[in-house]
Amino acid sequence: MPKRTDIKKVLVIGSGPIVIGQAAEFDYAGTQACLALKEEGYEVVLINSNPATIMTDTKMADKVYMEPLTLEYVARIIRYERPDAIVPGLGGQTGLNLCVQLGEKGILDECQVEVLGTSIESIKKAEDREMFKNMCEEIGEPIIPSDIVHTVEDGLRAAKEIGFPVVLRPAFTLGGTGGGFADNEEEFLTKCEYALTLSPVHQVLVEKSVKGYQEIEFEVMRDATDKAIAICDMENFDPVGIHTGDSIVFAPCQTISDEQRAMLKASALKILKYLKIAGGCNVQFALKPDTMEYYLIEINPRVSRSSALASKATAYPIARVTAKIAVGLTLDEIDISGIPASCEPAIDYKVAKVARFPFDKFTSASKELSTQMKATGEVMSLGQTVEEIMLKAVRGLEIGVDHFEMKKFKDWDKEALLKEIATPTDERLFALCEAIRKGATNHEIWEQTKIVEPFIQILRETIEYEAVIAANVKDAEVLRKAKDMGFSDSYVAKLWGMNKLDVFRFRKENGILPIYRIVDNIEHQQDYVPYFYSCYHGENESIVTDKKKILVLGSGPIRIGQGVEFDYSTVHAVWAIKEAGYEA
Repeated sequence: MPKRTDIKKVLVIGSGPIVIGQAAEFDYAGTQACLALKEEGYEVVLINSNPATIMTDTKMADKVYMEPLTLEYVARIIRYERPDAIVPGLGGQTGLNLCVQLGEKGILDECQVEVLGTSIESIKKAEDREMFKNMCEEIGEPIIPSDIVHTVEDGLRAAKEIGFPVVLRPAFTLGGTGGGFADNEEEFLTKCEYALTLSPVHQVLVEKSVKGYQEIEFEVMRDATDKAIAICDMENFDPVGIHTGDSIVFAPCQTISDEQRAMLKASALKILKYLKIAGGCNVQFALKPDTMEYYLIEINPRVSRSSALASKATAYPIARVTAKIAVGLTLDEIDISGIPASCEPAIDYKVAKVARFPFDKFTSASKELSTQMKATGEVMSLGQTVEEIMLKAVRGLEIGVDHFEMKKFKDWDKEALLKEIATPTDERLFALCEAIRKGATNHEIWEQTKIVEPFIQILRETIEYEAVIAANVKDAEVLRKAKDMGFSDSYVAKLWGMNKLDVFRFRKENGILPIYRIVDNIEHQQDYVPYFYSCYHGENESIVTDKKKILVLGSGPIRIGQGVEFDYSTVHAVWAIKEAGYEA
C-alpha cells in the first residue's frame, strides 16, 4: 500500500507541560512523528504549549502553535488551518484525550479532519473501562473481576461484592492519577471519592487486587493490512501493584518460561488485531508466578513511556513507524537502518530501566509506591547480565550511591529491614540488599515483597561476591569478574582499602578495559547504527574515525529542576557541532 496522496496537511498535538507521568518520552515520540511525516512530504502543524521541548523547535514541524492544549484553542487552530488529518496517539494521554473530545464535539466532522491510524472508537474501547471490560469478555481474554462505578455508594457495594483488597482505577487519567489500593471500607471511601473527582468522565473501575502477580508488558505494532509484530517484551522487577513508570523494568523478560511468553504474545497480538490499532500499542498483563494463569490489566492504544524504553532498547523507532503507518504505509514498506519494519527485533543483550524520584525535593511526601506514578524520570542501562545493568542503572540515577548499598540502612538489623521492604518505596532495592547481607533468606524476602525468587537470587549472588573481592586484593581475575558483574572501581577500591585511581591503573595494567557494542537487531543484517553500550567481553563494534570530534554530555535522568530543557540545548549543541564539520 503506497502512502496517502489525498492528504497534504497533518496536525500533531503535543503533550503540554511536563507533569509526573508524562515527561520527555512524549516529546521524543512527537518529535519522531513530526520528522517522519515531513520525510514523507506532508505539511506538519504542531500544537504544544511547552517551550522546553525539542518538539517545538522550528526544525521539527512546518508550523508550531504555542497555545494551551484545551478544546477551545485546538478547535480554533483547526478551523483556521483546516488540516486534512490528525494523528492522535503521539502526544501521550493529553493528545489522545483531546482528539477524543474533538471527535465527540463534532469539530473533526465540521472541519473534515480525518483521524489517522487508530480510530476514536478503538481508542475508547481501550481507554473506557466499561468498553474495555466488555471487549475482553467478547474475545475471551481473562480480565480481573471488576465493576464500573459513578458514585461512592455504588463503589462500596461493588467492593464488598468483589471482596477486599481492591484497586481503584479512574477512567481517562494519566500515570495512574487518582488510583490506588484499598484494604478496607474506611480506606475505600476516601480513595473512591478522590478518584471520582479526578476522572474527567466521573467513572472509576473497582477491581479485585492481584498484588503479587508478575507484571509483564508487550510493545506491539500493527499496520492496515493486519500484519502485526511484537517489538519487545518487558518484565517488571516489582509485582503488580506498583505503577510500571515507578517499577524497575527489564527487557526482554528474564524469569518467565518460553511457553508463558508465547501465550502472552499471542494474547497481545489478538487484542491489537481485534481493536484494529494502526501503529504502536502497549499491552500489560498480570501473570500468576509459575503458572499459565494471567489477566489483562490494560492497553495503551498510543505510544507510551514503555514505547520510549522499547524503542531505545531495540533500536526500533516505534513513534516514527507509527506515524508512517498512519499515512498508509505498511510495515514491509518502512525502512529501519536497512531492514523492513516488519522484522521482529531480537536482542543479544539485557536492558534495565530504573526510575528517578523527586523525594529529595519533596522530603515530607509519602515515599510509598502504588498504582499512581511518582517518578519524574528514569535511566536505562544495557549490558550482558542482570546484575551488570542493575548496578550501572543505580550509578546512573545520580542519587549519591555507586552500589546496592545505602548508608542509612547499614546499622539496621534483619527484622527492621524485612519490615521496611514490606512497603514498596524508592529505596526498597537498597534495603532488600542490606537484608541479604544481614542474613535474610530468599523466602523471607519473597514473603515480604512478592518479588520472584530468580531476581532475589541475582542480587544475592552480587552481594556474596563482595566478600570474594574483599578477600582477594589485587587479584586480576577476581577484578575481571567483578567488572563483568557491573561493580564500579569506586566500590572495589572501598573493598580493597585503596584509592579509586589505583584500581583503575591496576585494571589498565591487566588489560581489563571496556569494549563498546552496538544496540542493534542481531537477527537481521542492519546498517551501522551509531548507538552503543559498554561491557567487558565480546567484540568492540564502535568504529573510531580520524575526524576531529567533540564530546557532548547530557543531563541524565529528569528530575525537578533539571528536565527536558537540557535535552533541547544538548540537541542544539550536537546540530551545531555537526554543521561545523566535526563528529559529535
